[in-house]
This record gives sequence, structure tokens and C-alpha cells, in this order.
Amino acid sequence: MSDVAIRVEHLGKLYQLGEIGTGTLSHDLNRAWARLRGKEDPSTKIGETNDRTTRGQSDFVWSLQDVSFEVKQGVVLGIIGRNGAGKSTLLKILSKITVPTTGRIKINGRIASLLEVGTGFHPELTGRENVYLNGAILGMRKAEIRSKFDEIVDFSGVERYIDTPVKRYSSGMYVRLAFAVAAFLEPEILIVDEVLAVGDAEFQKKCLGRMKDVSINDGRTVLFVSHNMDAIRSLCTHSILLQNGKLQALGLTEEIVATYFEDEKYSFRADFDINQTKPSIKSIELDSEALKDGVLDIRVKFQSPFILNPPIVGFVLYNALDNPVFGSNALYHNHTYKSRPCSAGTLQATIKDIELHSGVYKLSVWLGDASINYDEKLNSIAFEFLSNEVYISNPNPLKVGAVDKIASWKIWPDNN
Repeated sequence: MSDVAIRVEHLGKLYQLGEIGTGTLSHDLNRAWARLRGKEDPSTKIGETNDRTTRGQSDFVWSLQDVSFEVKQGVVLGIIGRNGAGKSTLLKILSKITVPTTGRIKINGRIASLLEVGTGFHPELTGRENVYLNGAILGMRKAEIRSKFDEIVDFSGVERYIDTPVKRYSSGMYVRLAFAVAAFLEPEILIVDEVLAVGDAEFQKKCLGRMKDVSINDGRTVLFVSHNMDAIRSLCTHSILLQNGKLQALGLTEEIVATYFEDEKYSFRADFDINQTKPSIKSIELDSEALKDGVLDIRVKFQSPFILNPPIVGFVLYNALDNPVFGSNALYHNHTYKSRPCSAGTLQATIKDIELHSGVYKLSVWLGDASINYDEKLNSIAFEFLSNEVYISNPNPLKVGAVDKIASWKIWPDNN
């Protein structure tokens, strides 16, 4: 018997922008005629790479293109890449939610997938009924499901609501029960997307621990997608890196994560050219040593052809999913910001005990005065932060400034 759990060969998925299906009857007929003659689908010839940073010339885009790899039984495989790299498309194909355009996959064993909140649940059924429904879908007998039922409920922590229709569950309760079902009903292959981040930190730790357990003790295969490199390092022995729908690298997790960070060009400082006709940001620097102690210290140098009265700097810190987790503006903190009119200088913002989760963050900065913004540097600094805790960054958008911390602002003018 082969020890390969999943084999992917030259996998590709082509989408037409703005259309459901292939778009027109003529396209459908051309594709059908090509298949009858054993020819290549004509649409695939004009498909472009899925690069969201450039404007394409074709309506056809490859979400995945010529992806090939194998996953051995008992391996925990991490799947990483930037937003739009093709990670979710790959999982949907492996879970048989959608079909590939090219290539093929071979899977040995039953698959349980957790790709988004509510996957596989019927909203009108109770939690108890959904447990049995999911077990039946996996091909398990009622007696087998019953033997695991108490473990599922105990792990999920929703015992009080187990006989309530799941449509009344919160997103966190949904994910708790869905993960417990997927992890305890003994599929040979467990596929988990970043949906786990909906849960709280304690539950996320339990999920990571459970995925380790089913791999090491039960010999089951796990595919795990996350933007949190700390979680990937902790859980996954091997990883693949996707970029613009193509497989860029495959190997040991530490090597793949290192490749990912090299490509991202993370840095704690950025310098910019000055626009002599308007106020401009010269540089942005984040103190990496202070960050290790839980202090977010940001310094912004600026220059202006005229006096700013007063100069104002604002910033927003985003997580890896481009959701804001903290923001501040010197104008909002006049009780700490001793404003001084000037045309050049440095503005510093300091936030103590920021308590960031492990993950990748990006910083955007704005420069203006009391009435107008003159310059902005979006995602000017990107960095990875590793805390002492291992859990998945919460992707839920926070109201800017919702973190219960106050930024103190200082200014050092270059002229008086």
C-alpha cells in the first residue's frame, strides 16, 4: 500500500473574471469541441498569471497553474503565501468543492475539511444532529459517531447549546463545534484553513495541539493554511509556498518560511524621496528592540517647503490579513503632543504594552497639518513579530484605535 496520502499532478484552475461558468455559449461550444478532438481548452491559452498588482489583458486568470507535489501519510503540511496566492483554491479542489481545469489529484483516505465558518453544517439542524450528519457524510456508522460524541462536545465547549439549531450559534461556537467534528471523527486527512482564527486564543491552542496529536499519535495527514508563521513553524514539518498561483518552493518548514520572508523583504525602516513642492515623509523607523519588550516606537521624519502649524502624523498598524489592529493620530492626543509649528523635524509615537499577537504586520503612515493630509506611505514597513504565545492572529477587523492603549507623541523640530 502506498504511503502517499495526496498526490497533485500539474494542477491548474482557470477563472473568467466577472462571469459565472465560461461566460458565453460560444465559449462552451469551443471548449466542448476541443475536448472531443482531444485538444487543449482554447481558454487556457489566453489565461494570465494571477498577479493582482498589475492590470491584465485577458479576462481569464489562472488561480492555480501547473502545481505538483506529494504529501506522505502522517505529515503536517503547511501551505503559505500572500493573499491571492491560490491557497484557498487549492484546498477547495482537494476538498472536492470545485473541480480543476487541468491536472489531477489522487487522494488515499477520507477527507474532513474546515475551510470557512459553517462548512458542512445545516443551519436548521441542532449541533447534535449536525455531528451525526457530518459523521454519516464521512461514511461512519451511527455507533462509531456515538462513541466519539462526548469527546466532540467536551472539546468544543458548546454542551449547553448542543440541542440548539446552529443558525443561532455565534461564529466562534460554529468553528468550535465544526473543528471538533472534523478532528474527532477520524478522517485520514484533515484540511484546515485560517478559519480557526475566529476562536479565542485558548481554543486556538487546543486546535493546534489536537492537530499535532492526530498526526503524531494517529498517523493522520493534516493540511494547514495560515498567515501566522509562528503557528506554521510550531505545527508543520513540511510546507509549500504559493505565489501568484504557482508553486514556488516545497520542503522543510524552516526553509520554506525563510524563503517567504526573503521574498517579502521585511524591514523596520523605510526611506523616501522628497517632493520639493509639498510636505513629504523622509523616513519611517520602528524600533525593533523596543518591540521585543512590548513597546511600539515609531519615528517619522518629514520635510516641508512651508511651515506646518502644527505638523501632524497618523498611522495604522495592519495584520497579515490587511485588517487594522491599532491606529493613532497626533491630533487626537493634544494633551500629550506639544505641537510646535515647523517645516522639518521628527515626530515620535510611543505605545507601551502593545501585546501584539505573533504574526506579520504592516505599517501605513500619513503626514499633514490640522486640516489636510499632504503625504501618505501605505504599507511602508512590514515586519514579523513573534510573541511567547503560539496562536493564530485574529482576522476580525478591529475598530482603529480599539486596542486599549494610548499613544504618546513627541516632536523634535529641525528649525524654530
